[in-house]
Amino acid sequence: MTTPAKTINFLRTMSIVPRWFIFTLDLFFSSLAIFLAFLIRNNLVLNSIEWPVVFNTLILTGLINALVFISFRTYRGIVRYTGIQDALRVFISILITTFALYLVQFYAGSGEAVQSISNTMLILYSSFSFLFLLGYRVAVKQSFVALRNYKRSKKVVVIFGAGETGVTTKRTLEHDTRTSFTVMAFVDDDKKKLNKSVDGVKVISFEEFKDLIITVPVDELIVASFSLTPQRKNELVDFCLDHDISILTVPPYNQWADGSFAPRQLRTMRIEELLEREPIVIQNEQILKEVKGKRILVTGAAGSIGSELVRQLIKYSPEMIILCDQAETPLHDLDLEIKESGTHVQYIPYLSSVTHSSRIEALFIRFAPHQVYHAAAYKHVPMMEFNPVESVKVNVLGTRIVADLAVKYGAERFVMVSTDKAVNPTNVMGASKRLAEMYVQGLASVYGQKTRFITTRFGNVLGSNGSVILRFKDQIERGGPVTVTHPNITRYFMTIPEACQLVLEAGIMGNGGEVFVFDMGEPVKIADLAKKMIRLYGLIPNIDINITYSGLRPGEKLYEELLTDGENTMKTYHEKIMIAKVRPVDFESVCNCMDSLYGMVEFQEDESVIVSKIKEFVPEFLSNNSVFEQLDNKAKLFKIN
Repeated sequence: MTTPAKTINFLRTMSIVPRWFIFTLDLFFSSLAIFLAFLIRNNLVLNSIEWPVVFNTLILTGLINALVFISFRTYRGIVRYTGIQDALRVFISILITTFALYLVQFYAGSGEAVQSISNTMLILYSSFSFLFLLGYRVAVKQSFVALRNYKRSKKVVVIFGAGETGVTTKRTLEHDTRTSFTVMAFVDDDKKKLNKSVDGVKVISFEEFKDLIITVPVDELIVASFSLTPQRKNELVDFCLDHDISILTVPPYNQWADGSFAPRQLRTMRIEELLEREPIVIQNEQILKEVKGKRILVTGAAGSIGSELVRQLIKYSPEMIILCDQAETPLHDLDLEIKESGTHVQYIPYLSSVTHSSRIEALFIRFAPHQVYHAAAYKHVPMMEFNPVESVKVNVLGTRIVADLAVKYGAERFVMVSTDKAVNPTNVMGASKRLAEMYVQGLASVYGQKTRFITTRFGNVLGSNGSVILRFKDQIERGGPVTVTHPNITRYFMTIPEACQLVLEAGIMGNGGEVFVFDMGEPVKIADLAKKMIRLYGLIPNIDINITYSGLRPGEKLYEELLTDGENTMKTYHEKIMIAKVRPVDFESVCNCMDSLYGMVEFQEDESVIVSKIKEFVPEFLSNNSVFEQLDNKAKLFKIN
């Protein structure tokens, strides 16, 4: 004997109903509709009905319906997933059938079956037919939902955003066959929507949501709004994390497949989204004027900043972009990405290190770039502390090679991408970038009438290769521990697109010789960042995932700065871009330093000698947590004596 549980399990796993069966049901219910129309016309009295007439009319309407249903394929939809498109298809089919019956009545009104179809009958038939055909579909759909959720634990969900995306999210959850969801409410900041219903669910304010969770345990809050400010996102995340509510977000439209998304695409809120700031407004028209029709060289083009600069520059229709990088695989990946984008902008992948002077000169001879965006650099502090020769070779001498060639071959503009680590540097990497800045400043003072030299400075970018965000993600997904160097270490953060937008803006506003610094917002405590990332994964810091402190790495300091001691800034027309008032440089002295360093690197001098030379020309360079601290101690003793 079949038990109710077995029946339910069978229905749960039942495959899609055959099309012929749906076609038969459609014909049956449309025939039932015409019969009810007859019954109502006869005041619900069966004895007064002329059955031969009814039978002939049923045959006539059945034939017309069969032709229309086959033409519009009303039977093709999967009944359990009935939606607006299915309802529209049914409505149009019934409308055409009704119109066909009207034409038959009008032009061939001699037969009994035809004479029996009055205008009143047609109205009754079309109303009943639409009601039955759509009604049984909805009934089947709801039955499947009820059977699927039978004795299955339900997740209580609240959706933030009562707009189109929110409604789509609700319906997507309802169709999910793997998990059972109950959408308790929509939450929205729009006061006009409050206390109204959307798709049968009430819209409440965030304050009401806070009251709701006291009485109803909510499992998940799904953010289905793309217009939330980062501040608002942080408020939602902090509240949900404090109350053990998982917070998920709907993917952007461009990640939806065929205009819809599956529940599996719902993802946890990313830490990058919480560190973002308000969108930047840039002077697109001015950038277009400066970039359109120009040949542009981007060094370090395959890196995080370089590749984003390329993506943004392409939008302004340059004549050509030369993508220069020494990393073959990332450059190949960028090449494929640009090809797939379908852009008509000409671009050249140029494989070379910026230290390869003859090959870089060949680039300038062949392509004669009008503008240079110099993003090529070694950036990892501990790595450069262990390899100061390479730091000097790439960051200092590589910059000199490219900058000198920009002057020699008449480039209009040279924009150098620098770092906040060049301010009061405590490591070789930062000091090498400061020395490169000084050389670019010196060139601006001598050749500024020919080539405009501009320097841009900013802090860490979110999601860049080797960034702390990616490292924390890997550690959390491996089960921990998450490693932080120091409990009090802080850093500035900026998104890669934001940083590159500001580089472009500063690049076109600069007259030459300026060092532009960007508004990096408030510094972020890395330990707090680690804790929030762990909580976003639904885990508890130091219980599910441990946080360990490894100590400052070689050359690392607790706090990054954007301006050196004694410097201040001047405002520009862009609120997020300022000009640093840096001390003037003696270009001849900087050139002498460069020449000395070149000889030291060429002959592989002792690393301490090379670092000592850098400290001589960058006096604010004081090593921290590094073997080179002894050089500072010797300098102090020398001054005392």
